[in-house]
Amino acid sequence: MLGENVKILGKGAWQTIRLLRASLRIQLLTWVFLTLISAICINLYLSFLTANTTANLIFDQTLMSSARVIAEDVTVDESGTAQIDIPPAALEMFDTGYQDRVFYRVITAWGNLVAGFPDLPESTGPGIGEEAVFHDSPVRQLTLYHPLVGLKQQGDISVTVAATRNGWTAMRDRLWFSDFSKQLVLVLLAGTVTIVGLQRGLAPVLRLRDAVRDRGRERLDPLSPDIVQTELRPLVAALNDHMERVQNQIAAQRRFVANAAHQLRTPLALIATQASVAAREDDPARRDEALQSLRSSTRLMARLASQLLTLSRVEPGSRRPRSDRIDFVATVRQVLEYHAEEALGRGLDLGLEADEQPIFVEGDGTMLREMVVNLVDNALRYTPPGGTVTVRTRRKGCEAVLQIEDSGPGIPEQERDHVFERFYRVIGTQPEGSGLGLAIVREVVSGAGGSISLGDASTGGLLLTVTIPAVKP
Repeated sequence: MLGENVKILGKGAWQTIRLLRASLRIQLLTWVFLTLISAICINLYLSFLTANTTANLIFDQTLMSSARVIAEDVTVDESGTAQIDIPPAALEMFDTGYQDRVFYRVITAWGNLVAGFPDLPESTGPGIGEEAVFHDSPVRQLTLYHPLVGLKQQGDISVTVAATRNGWTAMRDRLWFSDFSKQLVLVLLAGTVTIVGLQRGLAPVLRLRDAVRDRGRERLDPLSPDIVQTELRPLVAALNDHMERVQNQIAAQRRFVANAAHQLRTPLALIATQASVAAREDDPARRDEALQSLRSSTRLMARLASQLLTLSRVEPGSRRPRSDRIDFVATVRQVLEYHAEEALGRGLDLGLEADEQPIFVEGDGTMLREMVVNLVDNALRYTPPGGTVTVRTRRKGCEAVLQIEDSGPGIPEQERDHVFERFYRVIGTQPEGSGLGLAIVREVVSGAGGSISLGDASTGGLLLTVTIPAVKP
């Protein structure tokens, strides 16, 4: 039972600590109170030192005055011997109502006791207040040397006065409490002003919280930076920037869904029509022709779905970024080997010009390979039979360069800024396509920190150049 109670208390303490860490207001108040408590402790110590010093100074002056009164009442009789009747005023100085006891001693320079307590402790020096213990009581004492004329042997007499410290302690405490109470009032006043200022200072933050929380789910318009202080306006600007990016992403997703639905509607309708024709056709030859068209449309739709999936994967924020280290030359060679049979079937000359040394790049290996696949597939698709497609890889400084040159129709210069848009196809192009290949390439290249450009090939077709940062082998 005790162990369970300890666990419950420990869990509650940990939850309290987590709450303190989570609340900005509690953290700020904690630091303010810690600062105030530290200031109070320091003031307490410094006030005590000041009161102690002041009490010593006043008490030593009282001891000195008592010693002077006693010394001035010492006389010399006809035989040359010092004698004294202790004046009451010398002792009444310590009658402060705290029942202090006073001890004194008067001796000549050669050690003869004139009056007082012979066993009173010796002082280390004249005119200096010292702590001592006499008759098991803590005392403070002071010694005064005073010249006296008429003694048998000329010299000074020494007067030592000691008193218990009841009055001294009471005086020190009063001084300390008086000083400390004033400083405590000032510290508490400063703390109150600080807390009020903190509450007022956090008010704009709470207004910003309410402004964000009270918005509807569809509201992404920017917040006004005037609702917070100057120091918090960068936060508002960051929130506005984030909401703008969210708006752009939502708009892009909506366009993407609308375009995808439009692109999928046509092949689905075509597949349904071809399936109906094949089902109604009695002629085997015409039925086979319809089924062949159905298979072609199915492949086209499967490719479109695959490209849509790939495009969704390369979009920023769709998945955790990867940093694979891959041999770019080997990746390009593998892609060309995969497309070699297709190139031979269409009578295309597919060639590779690459450095013998590997070129390493960092990025998402799957997406980089998909980029090369789309570029080579586009080049083969748009190059007429008997044409050439040449792929080159080389290292240029700290960059890996990929060039694909074909002898196809190319892309008009006025269209080159649009071909990287999703579902965009150049008017008049004959091969079937979805218009997503170059959009995928642009996203992959952008994610890898590279660039892509289009130009005219020496063979009359298109020269496409991709540049990606390379890493050391």
